[in-house]
Amino acid sequence: MTRTATIDTRIRLDDWSEVAENASLEPIDNPRLHQWRLSRLRGELKRHNAAMCLLVSPISLRYAVNYRDYLIFQSHMPQAYVFLAQEGPTVIHSAVGGSSWSDETRPGYPISFFEGATSLSEYASRLAKQVVEFLHEVGSDNRRVAVEYINPSITQALEREGLEVIDGVLISERARIIKSPDEIQCIRRAIAVAEHGLHEVRNHVSAGVSELQLWGLLNYTNISNDGDWHEGRMLASGPRINPWLQEASPRKIEAGDLVGLDTDMVGPRGYFADISRTFHCGPSAPNKRQRELYQLALAEIEYNLTLIKPGVTLRQFQERAYLPEEEFHKNAYPCTIHGVGMCDEYPQIKPRFRGPNPYDGVIEENMVLCVESYMGAEGERDGVKLEQQILVTKDGHEIMSTFPLEDALLTA
Repeated sequence: MTRTATIDTRIRLDDWSEVAENASLEPIDNPRLHQWRLSRLRGELKRHNAAMCLLVSPISLRYAVNYRDYLIFQSHMPQAYVFLAQEGPTVIHSAVGGSSWSDETRPGYPISFFEGATSLSEYASRLAKQVVEFLHEVGSDNRRVAVEYINPSITQALEREGLEVIDGVLISERARIIKSPDEIQCIRRAIAVAEHGLHEVRNHVSAGVSELQLWGLLNYTNISNDGDWHEGRMLASGPRINPWLQEASPRKIEAGDLVGLDTDMVGPRGYFADISRTFHCGPSAPNKRQRELYQLALAEIEYNLTLIKPGVTLRQFQERAYLPEEEFHKNAYPCTIHGVGMCDEYPQIKPRFRGPNPYDGVIEENMVLCVESYMGAEGERDGVKLEQQILVTKDGHEIMSTFPLEDALLTA
């Protein structure tokens, strides 16, 4: 049998990866979803008294006009960009494949070195005139524009046209903080796909399997269910699990290892599933320290969950949050909670032993948050990573991630 035939057979015999639609989930109303996202963006434009925003981030393009084509490429060699005004059409420029809910598709100018090279400043001047023409087209005499993640030459060209430039992330990032019912259903679907992949990973944790092979099962599950990508390949085992944030490697799992992973998954419809679990590779039972670390990580998450409700400020949460023993401070996870939507999002709260949080804010109903813990003492072999994804409700929270905990590590 040829190699091509072997691969074809493996794909045709795949009877496990597809995740059926959950009948308990309300169907997604695409027009309603789109209008919600536009209303959020336009609300922020009004709040900042900006006439329009120029969006470039792949996440913002997906959020604003559901543009999905070549988004990883867009993240480092941007070519598409969107004009979105307080009132008027949404216009995408230089779209590659046309998978967009924008009102219009128009030609654009190069905004990456790959496309424009040493002529970028010239193209920036043309783009600035394009912005002025768009403002005239939508009938706005407001000269304040919000611009995302672009070259300084574009900012300079816009200012030469008499425009005031503000940070576009003030618009795009804040718009995504509160989730609509349709978005929450999208997130539930992404979590279902991620947890399906987690089951497959857990079932294959055994001596001799590599970290990369395990990670590949999660990635395959996401892609085969029309998901997009993973923000990192965070799966580590044995001596590589401490400190955390080491990506998957060719290392083979050994009996007695802890195996930790974080899904960090941009799933179906572009929504995020961010769940962490730590498994134990048998056949022997976990040792005392492994169980202790696991139960400490779980204790941190369960304690911090009790603090989450609308109206709590980020500063209050940081002051009240679980405080691990000092031996765990150096390797602790960078934050205790953070927001998610189409990726990691605002807000982020750092452990208080790392100093004051860089900003304050308020936890609000219909935020989706992740509650994090990593317990691994400096110089030790083992560590445990756990994370739950939750929805902030009127009275507290709902845990959205339902993947089971590791029984063998929960016993005394």
